[in-house]
Amino acid sequence: MDTLADAPRAPLLEVKDLKTYFFTRWGTGKAVDGVSFSLGERESVGLLGESGCGKSMTSLSILRLVPRPAGRIVGGQVLFQGRDLLRLSEEDMRRVRGRQIAMILQDPLSTLNPVFSIGDQVAEPLRVHRIVPRSGIRERVAKLLSLVRIPAPESRLKDYPHQFSGGMRQRVVGATAISAGPKVLIADEPTTSLDVTIQAQYLRLLKDIQNESNLSILYITHDLGTLARICDRVAVMYAGKIVEQLTVEDLFERPAHPYTEALLQSVPRMDRKVHRFPSIEGSPPLVHALPPGCAFAPRCPRALDICRREFPPVTKLDNGHSVACWLHAKDPHDSALAGSQERP
Repeated sequence: MDTLADAPRAPLLEVKDLKTYFFTRWGTGKAVDGVSFSLGERESVGLLGESGCGKSMTSLSILRLVPRPAGRIVGGQVLFQGRDLLRLSEEDMRRVRGRQIAMILQDPLSTLNPVFSIGDQVAEPLRVHRIVPRSGIRERVAKLLSLVRIPAPESRLKDYPHQFSGGMRQRVVGATAISAGPKVLIADEPTTSLDVTIQAQYLRLLKDIQNESNLSILYITHDLGTLARICDRVAVMYAGKIVEQLTVEDLFERPAHPYTEALLQSVPRMDRKVHRFPSIEGSPPLVHALPPGCAFAPRCPRALDICRREFPPVTKLDNGHSVACWLHAKDPHDSALAGSQERP
């Protein structure tokens, strides 16, 4: 008989069949089209894909920050500790943002207000959510800046964003995000504006903060190197859909989807000499003009006839590995699929 301790724990955050569409003069754009994934306690999950694949819009949908009036969440569930965030009132949702789920955006200059001091901006979530008494805010802010490795934090509280370097501004944004003690941190390509050396330092810092604060992290990136440093599992997105979910080890050792394979092949390797770096031909489709079937089929060197007609079902492999690809949907010797292969 199974005991309570043996029962699997429910995910901290679970996204089910999430759909976010944009209604424009050019048509309906399916920016997020049936996305499903989960995030456990103290786990790091990466959303991987090219620009325009729907990663950032997925994160904005989780926090219900989709640009309006064109954008609308039209279906699905976002379950946080069992509560569907899509059904909460706006007032209840404001209590979730920052306090339970926080977000770090790509560009710190678009996050930080140039006319307010760093101390005021880091303290804002503490005031809004009343985390500490007013008399203890200054000390708490200094501790947060120290946590993100800002030198002499107490002397920098009255400084403004333009007085900080790019790496320090990104650290301040991180301090603001974790100030209210959230359980989930969404990091949307936070190292994009940093040089390579500072990127490595920032990723180590993010991992240290996760260990010290018991954070769960949803990390959005198109950089396989940063993803390998911080994530436990990966969800690969293309044209608003998740096409593959797997562990980081499986990502580099045995990817199953042709798009995932193409992403890996596009990364330069120091142990190989090549005359021309491999690349993925073409570009992701426009969200309001998606082709029928699998959206990657026009760029896929292994596409079958059926790929251009129907989107494949999700096939579970092993070790939590799942893929949406007709190459894995049935036995490769199945006559229906074998007859649909493209002839040279």
